[in-house]
Amino acid sequence: MGNCQRGGPRDAEPLHTGTRPSPDSKLLQVHDRPTIGDVFPNLKGSTQFNDDFDLYEYMGNDKWGLIFMHPGDFTPVCTTELGAAAGLSSEFEKRKVSVVGFSCNNAQSHRDWIVDIKSATGEQVNFPIFCDPDRSHAKWLGILDQNNRDRKGLPMTVRSVYILKPDKEVALVITYPASTGRNMNEILRVIDSLQVSHEYEVGTPANWTPGGRVLINNTLSDNQAEGRFGRDKIEYVDVPSERFSGAIRRHYLRYVNDPTVKEQPQEGA
Repeated sequence: MGNCQRGGPRDAEPLHTGTRPSPDSKLLQVHDRPTIGDVFPNLKGSTQFNDDFDLYEYMGNDKWGLIFMHPGDFTPVCTTELGAAAGLSSEFEKRKVSVVGFSCNNAQSHRDWIVDIKSATGEQVNFPIFCDPDRSHAKWLGILDQNNRDRKGLPMTVRSVYILKPDKEVALVITYPASTGRNMNEILRVIDSLQVSHEYEVGTPANWTPGGRVLINNTLSDNQAEGRFGRDKIEYVDVPSERFSGAIRRHYLRYVNDPTVKEQPQEGA
């Protein structure tokens, strides 16, 4: 069974910046916390299942990743969160998302905690929870909060959610205080937003939900947008700045229907 002693930072791959070109592109130092655009490092070590967990192998080449960071087992808010995540396993599978937990305890502690989660929430946690009892991986990742300490005076893990693209690049980070439980419906919503944006070169407006209209990225010219989505499918928003300022790009607000939703054929067609 996992004892969380193997696969420390010396076995993990270095944290590099993402593939997007940047004049400041360079290797990140080990104390830099991964952020959007960085390639998330390959966590290797133990979970409640085994001692040879490999994050990249677990995700494969075509899955998205969802990592829940937790300061420790048997904490009230985190208990409800992992139960809620377990209850949405079919939703994550439908979206091709591999879920991982991360908590600063050993494998047996994780297994005991999972029993409590099942009892408290009715949901069985079947995804791996990475072990980090000595906080070595948390320190290496730069996710320890020096201003938030446990009863022993040790810095606690920042309660962040990382969403990774299939190429392991960080697509989104949301960080929560210890007092606020994560909204799993919002996490599903942002995954849907990231996936439609990744595939179709669109953005999603405020309060968007799947099926709602999306915004065409400004990287596409009008001709390119019309070639991709159809001229009659695009709504160009007329705004004052475009009429009176030559410095503002024309048609920067362009709506189109959610491209993941198939149009229903008209009757008699």
